[in-house]
Amino acid sequence: MKYYSTNRQSPDMSFKEAVVKGLPQDKGLFFPEHVPALPAAFFEALPDMTLPEIAFEVLQPYTAPDITPEALKHICAEVFTFPIPLVKVEEDIYSLELFHGPTCAFKDVGARFMSRCLQAFAEPEKPVTVLVATSGDTGSAVANGFLGVENIEVVILYPEGGVSEIQEMQFTTLGQNIHAVAVAGTFDDCQHLVKQAFSDPVLTKEMQLSSANSINVARWLPQMVYYFHAWGQWRKHQPQAHADAVTFAVPSGNFGNLAAGVLARQMGLPVKFFIAATNLNKIVPAYLESGQYTPAPSVATIANAMDVGSPNNFPRIQETFGQAYEALTQVIKGYWTEDGPIKSTILEVQQNQGYLLDPHGAIGYMALKKELPDLKTAGIFLETAHPAKFKQTIDAILETDLPLPEQLQVFLHRKKQVSSIRNEFSELASLLQEQHRLHTAS
Repeated sequence: MKYYSTNRQSPDMSFKEAVVKGLPQDKGLFFPEHVPALPAAFFEALPDMTLPEIAFEVLQPYTAPDITPEALKHICAEVFTFPIPLVKVEEDIYSLELFHGPTCAFKDVGARFMSRCLQAFAEPEKPVTVLVATSGDTGSAVANGFLGVENIEVVILYPEGGVSEIQEMQFTTLGQNIHAVAVAGTFDDCQHLVKQAFSDPVLTKEMQLSSANSINVARWLPQMVYYFHAWGQWRKHQPQAHADAVTFAVPSGNFGNLAAGVLARQMGLPVKFFIAATNLNKIVPAYLESGQYTPAPSVATIANAMDVGSPNNFPRIQETFGQAYEALTQVIKGYWTEDGPIKSTILEVQQNQGYLLDPHGAIGYMALKKELPDLKTAGIFLETAHPAKFKQTIDAILETDLPLPEQLQVFLHRKKQVSSIRNEFSELASLLQEQHRLHTAS
């Protein structure tokens, strides 16, 4: 498989080259040259397939020939070691729980897959610096996935004061090859600094940079797997339903997750609709209404992982639909809400259904409640993070003391190790050069 840039000003690259490079020089996004269609037999077998089996079948066309079938099977078996249950919340509404991994967030899947790929590709004489921006869960997932991996240094940029305390502890207390950098700015500022680094000729000549944001194909593509898995589990619940009578509501910030879902549909997954479910950062829902795509400064909300005013991955969604606005809007619907309704929904669902939502999953649930009567399908919303990652918010809403899962408790009493920079590229460049010098000298 070859990958081209969505801006079409950079040369095509192999899977290995695209993973190591992370971002094309023209600041586009890598996209597969073709989208393979899966056979009918795959969908017939899907309800009874394991997660590693699904992952192998879905990802093999995208990783060949750079990863052998034997190596890919081994990677999938290492990555998909935790359950991803589909839980019925109420009639025709299901939650896909993506928070049972080591950092309690959906990004564990992509981060673990990418770390194995990059480890396989890294050359001893060419250490790789993984540069990533996070609004919360990406940082912890990437830190966990890459911790202790030889020949790879990880630098995580995050907005100072812009992530929850537990999220921050998960990636600032690890040490080893994980370096946390607090930026005096927003998540969008962090993303912009990352893009500047990848297009800077001095940095790219001095060091081998890669990204672990969902802009990287090895982070993005494996997220397709749980859509196939969810559909298979839904068919077990609803064997008599029409195969495509399901809608996915996807809490969306950078839109990598939704981009993976629509690519899965392009491969043949029988999904009728997707809902781009957002908070006050409603750039994509506004685009779906007007046809005008207008990034804006991000707004802080209690669903902080979605506080993104310029979603990096949305061009991939447009590319999947051949840049055809009408085709895109026939499949993707938009929804957005404010903090107040999120809080009341978390309380009501806990009281009435006995199910605890996190702020992001709550937006997905609300989107289904609003749209399903018109769409006339069943609905699956993605629970992207464990509610305890937002303990302060949940405790205030429910007037409780939510216990932390074991995966989160281990970080509470560790010392933070953080560098701080202003929102200035020169400061980031100096920090990266110093980290690279220390690593190559050791």
